[in-house]
Amino acid sequence: MKTPHITVGLDGADIIGDDNIALQSAVDYISALGGGTVEILSGTYIMRNSLHLRSNITVRGQGESTTLWKADAVESLLSLDGDFGEEQITIQDCRGFEVGYGVSITDDRNGGFHTAVGTLIWQDENTFGVNVPMGGDYMVSNNARAATTFPVISGYNLENARVENLTIDGNKENNPLLNGCRGAGIFLYRGHHTIMTNCTVKNYHGDGISFQQSQHITVDGCTCIGNTHLGLHPGSGSQHPTIRNCHSENNGRIGLFLCWRVKHGIFENNQLIGNGETGISIGHKDTDNQFRNNRSVGNKREGILFRNESEAMAGHRNTFVENEILDNGKEDEGYGVRILGETHDLTFTDNRIGNTTSTNQKVGVFIGEKADRINLEDNDLSGNLNTDIEDARK
Repeated sequence: MKTPHITVGLDGADIIGDDNIALQSAVDYISALGGGTVEILSGTYIMRNSLHLRSNITVRGQGESTTLWKADAVESLLSLDGDFGEEQITIQDCRGFEVGYGVSITDDRNGGFHTAVGTLIWQDENTFGVNVPMGGDYMVSNNARAATTFPVISGYNLENARVENLTIDGNKENNPLLNGCRGAGIFLYRGHHTIMTNCTVKNYHGDGISFQQSQHITVDGCTCIGNTHLGLHPGSGSQHPTIRNCHSENNGRIGLFLCWRVKHGIFENNQLIGNGETGISIGHKDTDNQFRNNRSVGNKREGILFRNESEAMAGHRNTFVENEILDNGKEDEGYGVRILGETHDLTFTDNRIGNTTSTNQKVGVFIGEKADRINLEDNDLSGNLNTDIEDARK
């Protein structure tokens, strides 16, 4: 059965344009037909607002030759408090803010899901309407501010979307931070059964790919490189994710960050390389996940971290098979696997944990004093480790 298909491009396409307006027009047109494919031809597209995904839509680029480029952002302090539930903001300097642009609003005491991200929909001098209610009380006394920052691709309250063969450049030098609970190069919130394949997200001032409260997400063959915070960020109750064949390198903090309540996930054949802190980080209620044939190499602190959580909140019953955890740490202080908190029922089988090109990874496996039932079977702990297994329980 033939399904609706439309092209967008700089020329020779059904819709001619080089910005988010042209792309959104195509997505909304195909959505009105019940679903289909939007094909973005080669070129660079300037994003002054998110490309908002819709259910049952495939957005497909041409790989490296199709780039969605985050426009330079502007930022202004608010001149009036932004009250919880309010749908407008008043800012000190409106230069660079225009109706139709994406916007985020926060202050020094609000963050995470309390940051509001939406679209400017009307203007009256220095006051703008926003199409979402404020997620907190953004107080002038707490440095309340607005910026034209947003996810380059965004999907809210949808299912069965696909994003394929696209490159996203976050232009991090000219954009302030947008936290990964409300933004990323590609961001989903309750975007169930969405598939992302062969996409590259680079240079975003925040996370590469983040999905929150989204079930049965697949990320396959994607690259997150040079983003300022996290590369891959499944979180906030996203269960049954599959992340495989991905490359997360040189991100400012963590290659793969399991946030809160990530359960029953499959993580396989991923490369977590040279990130600023940790290769793989696991913590708050992140249970019953399987990690197979991943490489966590050359990260600046540890290859795998189980964060310091209480017994009720810790990342229990996770399994690691045939992974390589090598050369992690810097300045002669590094860990292969670091298990903190009251974490229990972990299994490590047939993993290689050591050094190949450095001596930074001093400890193969660190087991914290409150951890329990840590099962180590047939692992290769070699390569200039000072300590194969450091067990603080003894």
